[in-house]
Amino acid sequence: MPFDEIDTLAIDTIRCLAMDAIEKANSGHPGAAMGLAPVGWTLFSRYLRHDPSKPEWEDRDRFVLSGGHASMLLYSLLHLTGYPLSLEEIRKFRQWGSKTPGHPEYGHTPGVELTTGPLGQGCANSVGFALAEAHLAAEFPSAPIDHRTWVFCGDGDLMEGLTAEAASLAGHLGLGKLCWIWDHNSITIEGSTGLAFTEDVKARFRSYGWQVLEVEDANDLEALASAFEASIAETTRPTFVAVRSHIAFGAPTKQDTASAHGSPLGEEEIRGAKANYGWPEDATFLVPEEVRERGREIARRGEEERVRWEERFARFSGEEADAAAELRRRWKGELPAALDALLPEGGKMATRAASRKVLNALAGALPELLGGSADLAPSCKTWIDGAPAVSPGSFAGRNLHFGIREHAMGAILNGMNIHGGLRAFGSTFLVFADYLRPAIRLAALMGVPSIFVLTHDSIWVGEDGPTHQPVEQLASLRAIPGLLVLRPADAKETGACWLEALKRQDGPTALILSRQSLPPLELEIGQVLEGVSRGAYVVKEASDLRLILMATGSEVSLALEAAQELEKRGFGVRVISMPSWELFAVQAPADRRRLLPEGIPRIAVEAGVSLGWCRWVGDGGRLITLDRFGASAPGAVVAEKLGFTAERIVNEALELLMETMEDGNEFAQDSVD
Repeated sequence: MPFDEIDTLAIDTIRCLAMDAIEKANSGHPGAAMGLAPVGWTLFSRYLRHDPSKPEWEDRDRFVLSGGHASMLLYSLLHLTGYPLSLEEIRKFRQWGSKTPGHPEYGHTPGVELTTGPLGQGCANSVGFALAEAHLAAEFPSAPIDHRTWVFCGDGDLMEGLTAEAASLAGHLGLGKLCWIWDHNSITIEGSTGLAFTEDVKARFRSYGWQVLEVEDANDLEALASAFEASIAETTRPTFVAVRSHIAFGAPTKQDTASAHGSPLGEEEIRGAKANYGWPEDATFLVPEEVRERGREIARRGEEERVRWEERFARFSGEEADAAAELRRRWKGELPAALDALLPEGGKMATRAASRKVLNALAGALPELLGGSADLAPSCKTWIDGAPAVSPGSFAGRNLHFGIREHAMGAILNGMNIHGGLRAFGSTFLVFADYLRPAIRLAALMGVPSIFVLTHDSIWVGEDGPTHQPVEQLASLRAIPGLLVLRPADAKETGACWLEALKRQDGPTALILSRQSLPPLELEIGQVLEGVSRGAYVVKEASDLRLILMATGSEVSLALEAAQELEKRGFGVRVISMPSWELFAVQAPADRRRLLPEGIPRIAVEAGVSLGWCRWVGDGGRLITLDRFGASAPGAVVAEKLGFTAERIVNEALELLMETMEDGNEFAQDSVD
């Protein structure tokens, strides 16, 4: 069907809605929305497979607006094509409680696939979308799984190193159903991209193994259509479409200027732009009826396409009932029953080694579980035995080689888990969590159940020295709202922590695992499962309670050793393993008080910074923590020199006991409540 005057009218409607909403809010980024309006309309009206009446349709195409600041482009498209996003919500752009926040937010606005704030994250997420589609299509070759991922990215996205990592991996794998469309307007906040960005971007993407296409004018709808059709025709390479656009197209004095990037245009400039479009200059939030009718046609076509797909899925269900039921279970995020019965026996081992055993024990019951590492599988122990690796053109494997690309790995995991049908995990050393942080934060913000396996968790790393010995990472991860941080003390706790991670559907989990071997806790697995689910529990009780030692991970065994020595001296000591502050914090106050009763002094032991521990030890407690960096030496030597020994815990405990007896055994408890 050829383009017509209604297409032109719809494009100008998008531009005017963007200008009006941003002007009314006195805040926003009009330029990109105005420049990309013809690209967005061409994609949404002709090539994107979507059904506005059912935005969660499993086989829909995914659309990613990586430059989330251009949100009014997406909101206008969603409104015009029939998504449940009213004109009133457009009027409330960037206001409290609206469905039109400044940057699109996943789970908040129908039709928004991702929260894309920091530039580059959406690009990398899209690789996860495409990889998830390719994997499921390969795993279920008879199922009607056949959708594409379309991405709008800008000059800023392409400057971010994260985007380079993701594009390199996508080209290596040959993700043929992925298309990035570059809004090449040559403007950033500070001015022309020529100030800092003069590389040959198209040559870079060719070197990554992408098909590279060019559209010289973003207003050339036929050229855009030809590029999109060429992208669909290419099946073995991702496609990069370089579209030359004009920021704030049509604005009389601000087109192609930095001032149009992140500020309202102003009333006079808007009137001038509308005059250039042949639009009523005084009209605001105008949507012509012809455009509304075209939007209804697009919505009807989308619904018909979705219904045809449901008919195909019904036929597939009749022919391969078990496979269809398995797909439905995965799309719903349901777990098989009795996973705890599959957990392996414990023993003395590093929790990273225990994690490998747990992972492989669960993998058979959870075919949706897949993942890999940033070139550290032998160290992080995250290989699924007996399963092939995903490789170029071969996507049915369960082991992922991310390469040394921690930044991209985290964002790709988020894309895979948002896509649905998979539970993807990624691994690296805990000290490199800093490279993952933007993706972890966004997983928490979106409520995405990504699993981050972070090993080599303390100064016991040893000879590699302070660059590889994490001290502040635990505290910094605990500071992220919505992230579940789990640091198990032995093999059984490791299994319980994996189960907690898998049960989560509303947020990410960080599993913090040791390099060195840890002795097993003398507890039944039922006690451990219950205790870990509460975040903190008693691993050694005392009949005449005088002191509480609490610890996480490898330091729990030190606390147990110290407790034995203190009991020889006549002091009853309760030892608490505290694998998760987050899980403990949501327990009922009475339950927390039973574990940490008033009047009993406490000591916390953790080979990391002290930040945050005062909440649990109270004003009168003590901290055996590490507010400095580590050192290069064998791990046991580093621990001894830095004071992580049972002997030090005993000495600190005796001093604290003497102090509390002298003070009449008064001890602050307010922090626990």
